[in-house]
Amino acid sequence: MNANTLDWLTIRRGSAPLLVSLPHTGTFIPAAYEKDFPSLWLARKDADWWIDKLYAFAADLDATIVHTAISRSIIDVNRDPGGVSLYPGQATTELCPTTTFDGEPLYCPGAEPDAGEIARRRAAYFDPYHAALAHEIGRLRDLHKTVVLYDCHSIRSVIPRLFDGELPQFNIGTNSGASCAAPLVTGIERLCDASGLSRVTNGRFKGGYITRQHGNPQAGVHAVQMELACRGYMREHPGPVSEAGWPSPYDPTFAAPIRETLRGVLEFCLDFATKN
Repeated sequence: MNANTLDWLTIRRGSAPLLVSLPHTGTFIPAAYEKDFPSLWLARKDADWWIDKLYAFAADLDATIVHTAISRSIIDVNRDPGGVSLYPGQATTELCPTTTFDGEPLYCPGAEPDAGEIARRRAAYFDPYHAALAHEIGRLRDLHKTVVLYDCHSIRSVIPRLFDGELPQFNIGTNSGASCAAPLVTGIERLCDASGLSRVTNGRFKGGYITRQHGNPQAGVHAVQMELACRGYMREHPGPVSEAGWPSPYDPTFAAPIRETLRGVLEFCLDFATKN
């Protein structure tokens, strides 16, 4: 069933032992903040475009789906709220980003969020999102011995500031094996490899705060982050993008092959949870 707890936070409650997190598909920027951004396109540029459409089939599996409509440029619910870098020594963006992935300034000079504003955004958006995840995990654990938390992401295939070269199409993150049992990730790897597309596990993206905070395999909660390179499901021209051409429209026919692989991945996650 569906339960809208807040106007920006949507929870689809299912009874299967699978929780799907959609933390970066949101593009909503509250009106009070619009004046702070010289370009609303830049403020939405790094969204995980169309990932909610790509994984829409998760409802057919009776998965629980937690989704925020808030743009990651307002607050990134997949960053450590304490400001600790998830990837020490590598370029990344903050809890309340001040630049795009390409390093472009997001805010008008002097409009960057200060500590007080960051705290307000955390209380308004970050904390409720994680409270929803924790609540749904607890609810599902009351029903099942084992639950899989599957965190959905995507990113442009080429972003020199963040990584060298072209990103593999499937990027599986398990916090270097700490957030889930090995047989779960092995099964996901097998399905990704069978697609013929490129894949890496715990490469540039090892899993963000959601995976690291909520994954607890010893307590029956196995968390996996899947970061897709955009070219796998949308018509992407690698390299710099412009407002005139990004994002490219969602084409279900183009996305169909990778969507079938992802359906198999989620079905495997369900099978794993059911048998463990």
